[in-house]
Amino acid sequence: MFTYVTDVHDTEQAIAAGGLVPVVVLQDAADAAPLAEALLAGGLRCVEVTFRTDAAAAAIAAMARYPELLVGAGTVLTVEQAGRALDAGARFVVSPGFGPAVVRQCAGAGVPVYPGAATATEIQMAVDAGLRTVKFFPAEPLGGAPMVQALAAPFRDMRFIPTGGITSAQLPAYLALPSVLAVGGTWMVAPDLLAARDWAEVTRRTAAAVAVAADSRKER
Repeated sequence: MFTYVTDVHDTEQAIAAGGLVPVVVLQDAADAAPLAEALLAGGLRCVEVTFRTDAAAAAIAAMARYPELLVGAGTVLTVEQAGRALDAGARFVVSPGFGPAVVRQCAGAGVPVYPGAATATEIQMAVDAGLRTVKFFPAEPLGGAPMVQALAAPFRDMRFIPTGGITSAQLPAYLALPSVLAVGGTWMVAPDLLAARDWAEVTRRTAAAVAVAADSRKER
């Protein structure tokens, strides 16, 4: 457990390159491979597979077999889940809140970890832990892009991955902010699409989101 070491800088560069992190909830690990291919066909090279189902570890292992796809684990709440995620091949870990034990374990293993932060206090905790990127969650209920901009003012070196309630329509507002590393979302991997195994629509939505992200970054 905790033997996988990756490079924090390279991982963040890869996440930032696309500007998007699709947040996936998979009920069946057999769907992981076709989903990986659908995302890659849409031009995306990053995915977060959440530990909200029993299929998470197996799905991460299946998607990690695609060397061009950066696979992370999301909704990681415990050290035990972090260990299973890393053993399965996850190259970064995301939590909905700041969990000191998970942060310590991932940092000790040399694996990028992005804990959720909703307040200045939680961001300060991340700074004290030596982190430079956090997940801003849940983004839209907390005030959206204006809130990220407000929090970024005192924390000038912190980068944010806003996630929660974001749609393609709101994507440009977030990516216009220099403090935003990437945006997490589910609209291109919506539960109804995955349940229907509509991989063509996943690819279409992914390609559209990638195009919006690229245009938004040009205007920054």
